[in-house]
Amino acid sequence: MSSPGPEPGPEVLVEEAGKRARQIAPLIAALPTGVKNDALHDIADSLLNEADRILEANECDVQAAERKRLPEAIIDRLILTYPRLGAIAQGVHEVASAPDPVGEVLRGSRRPNGLILQEVRMPLGVVGIVTEGRPNTTVDAVSLCLKAGNAVVFLGSADDAQSNQVILQVIGRAMARQGVPDGAVQRIRSTDPRALERMMHLRESIDLLIPRGSQELIRRVCSTATVPTLETGPGNCHIFVERTAKLDMAADIAFNAKVQRPGMANAVETLLIDAPIAKQFLPDLGLRMQAAGVELRGCEQTQEILSRVRPATEEDWCVPYQALILAVRVVDGLDEAMAHIARYGTQHSEAIVTQDYFAGKRFCQQVDAAAVYVNASTRFTDGFEFGLGAELGISTQKLHRRGPIGLRALTTWKWIVYGEGQVRG
Repeated sequence: MSSPGPEPGPEVLVEEAGKRARQIAPLIAALPTGVKNDALHDIADSLLNEADRILEANECDVQAAERKRLPEAIIDRLILTYPRLGAIAQGVHEVASAPDPVGEVLRGSRRPNGLILQEVRMPLGVVGIVTEGRPNTTVDAVSLCLKAGNAVVFLGSADDAQSNQVILQVIGRAMARQGVPDGAVQRIRSTDPRALERMMHLRESIDLLIPRGSQELIRRVCSTATVPTLETGPGNCHIFVERTAKLDMAADIAFNAKVQRPGMANAVETLLIDAPIAKQFLPDLGLRMQAAGVELRGCEQTQEILSRVRPATEEDWCVPYQALILAVRVVDGLDEAMAHIARYGTQHSEAIVTQDYFAGKRFCQQVDAAAVYVNASTRFTDGFEFGLGAELGISTQKLHRRGPIGLRALTTWKWIVYGEGQVRG
């Protein structure tokens, strides 16, 4: 009896997964809406029915992360709980209930020569998903891609490997029960860096690559890949408290944006205070932040007003902390605030608190970000909060899609032309 051959290398695993996804993609694109919706509802129900298995696997990932002493924000994103799993399942139900984007006629016309033209929304084909310690993204990615008619090539990380294995098993069985062709989701069973390297250049199989993870992962994929990418950028978010702001409102907004869930990309990282109100506004807010465990790092004026504030360095204005750390700077008016945001922001989410209509309008017009707020917390930048259902992150780039990456971001367009024998002269 011959001995089994060597295990295929990571590059081969990626190439094989891409080929299978490319072959299955036309069948996924042609799935009726009813089949997709039934599969999504089954996925959502199965996640709850199999919650104990999923959470047991997730606990193994979390314990491994704690042994490696990963940052608290990373561990928080890794953790699944019954309430979080319930929210994820509800999101899948909402994707099923959303209108099917596939086949939507965006516009149509009849040309003088009698040709009838339609611009129609279509699936992208094969979407590559690269995640890093985000098992909730696994479910969001599959549900959104399925509803948008796409096959998936999925590459996870060592940090969430056990969670993803069980989650994708549950999802695969649910899709099979509802008639989704086998192979709609191709999981690459490797965490070797060579797998990602090959995936980033698999143009013959993958139509779009979406990285979800650390700033380093996103930067590497978006700067290196030859496959088209959709950048889910980090959030170095700001709140500017303008001199006419209602101070109680401003304090509540700033506190929520920093403390409610500091590890998220839409949490505020720098608070900008208009100079005329700094001495009135900062003392109470500073005490409130510090009582919640927030470490403050401030400019010289901030340090003169508040005690127990570390001097802010140039790096403090640049870094998305994703932790209970807040940089604070006193600025001289709207123009200086917007200049600071233009220099240090990551075009994710920016906010102004003001009672001046014209200041708010200028801020919205001139601040370059995927989401701009007037008198509200930056923590609302989210597909669910925007009424779009599940999302794959927030795109900070300008082409193809900006803001929450929902169903329509996972589609493209084609022109369909109906004629009656016309030829071009």
